[in-house]
Amino acid sequence: MPDYAPGTPSWVDLSSPNTDDAADFYGALMNWGVTEPGPPETGGYRMFHQDSMNVAGLAGQMQQGQPTAWATYISVADADETAQKVKDAGGSVILEPMDVTDIGRMAIFADPTGAVFGIWQPKTFTGADLVNEPNSLCWNEVLTRDADACKAFYPAVFGWAPVRPSFAGAPENYTVWEVAGKQVGGMMQMTDEWFPPEVPPHWSVCFAIADCDATVAKARELGGTITTQPMDMPIGRFAGLIDPQGAAFAVMQLTAAS
Repeated sequence: MPDYAPGTPSWVDLSSPNTDDAADFYGALMNWGVTEPGPPETGGYRMFHQDSMNVAGLAGQMQQGQPTAWATYISVADADETAQKVKDAGGSVILEPMDVTDIGRMAIFADPTGAVFGIWQPKTFTGADLVNEPNSLCWNEVLTRDADACKAFYPAVFGWAPVRPSFAGAPENYTVWEVAGKQVGGMMQMTDEWFPPEVPPHWSVCFAIADCDATVAKARELGGTITTQPMDMPIGRFAGLIDPQGAAFAVMQLTAAS
């Protein structure tokens, strides 16, 4: 099981208006199985799994207007202490720290630019059992219209250091977040050319896949939308997708050296 040091994204989940339809789509696209809905105290929370390993969560929408979206959760040692750091750094609290049965403690925040993210203080559940392998999470990044604000906020909350990407050909407006010299996530400065003004700042999730072009073709067949056609990058072959219910995500066919 991966080791998630504090400040490392450890889990993602999907908020969906119809979890059965979402399970069908991602099951066919990513070859994921899914658990039956959990008990009422969990809101019927479900787990996507790959070869019996938990790779992501699936939840219904609990209130009117809740977006259909993938959420990123960052591992922390103390959820309440992190909540105070968020407030002190100019972020806002959407959901105050709360216990999730006996498996952990969570909270939901928005950074000063409006991008929403979660935190996870693990108890018996530490996060995804599998990452950086085909059909599992491989990257999380915040897309923002004010990178300078984020460069002040996230280091204050998580101790992240903003650095330039180490690979050749990286976009000028891209930042990599590091903790103790280890890459834990990224940040992209949004521009109107690539992200129309109606697209709000947000955290994006990217899943590793074995064949980018085949996955994109399958997504289109299943009713998904392709927002970024497959393109080669120094670290692999990338594409941007939206599932049939409206949740955006990315896929990456990693190179052997990634």
